[in-house]
Amino acid sequence: MVFGKIEYLNLLPFYVFMKRYAKTTRHHMSLHYKKGVPSKINRDFNARRIDAAFISSIEGRRRRYVNLGIIARKEVQSVLLIPGDEARRDSASATSNVLARLLGLKGEVVIGDNALRRYLAGVEAIDLGGRWHETHGLPFVFGLLCYHRHGKVLRALAREFLRGKQRIPHYLLQQASRQTGIPARAILAYLEHISYELDSKAERGMKLFWRLSKNLPRR
Repeated sequence: MVFGKIEYLNLLPFYVFMKRYAKTTRHHMSLHYKKGVPSKINRDFNARRIDAAFISSIEGRRRRYVNLGIIARKEVQSVLLIPGDEARRDSASATSNVLARLLGLKGEVVIGDNALRRYLAGVEAIDLGGRWHETHGLPFVFGLLCYHRHGKVLRALAREFLRGKQRIPHYLLQQASRQTGIPARAILAYLEHISYELDSKAERGMKLFWRLSKNLPRR
């Protein structure tokens, strides 16, 4: 399986799980990663250069998916808008740029570990996950695990992943801290804001986002 890999901290627990699962599954899953930021993974998925990936939820409409996502129940800390007079998109993003427009906000959209570093530094910004929840009272789904192939395998993987809380080994947490410049304790605190189960409430939020985004004028 060729899997699109977004190397942001929000998926660290999933990739820790995947490494173990690929080795212990009955058939010893053959797994190859194709790395990139969300916008690049979207393109690779649409071109079928990868079999499965967490793609931007705005791209997940009419795609086959399992019940795993990158979900903010309220605040997310890693998807921010820094207020300003002009709208400035984050080229790495797809969903968050649309979300800012839906919420009627102007400024610079920043996502991922860069956004989290700014949040931790106290930069004045609007948390887009938090603002969506304030507006609609629903979780926001930023990413969705979609697939072209291996649906049965991915559904089994999703069930196993959601069965219990994933523990990140100390050495991997320290490695992530060195790579991102974010303290290990802050990484763990941040991950408490990320949910992965696409339950009925999260799916309602996702479908509301899809419905509202259809009415946005194209740019």
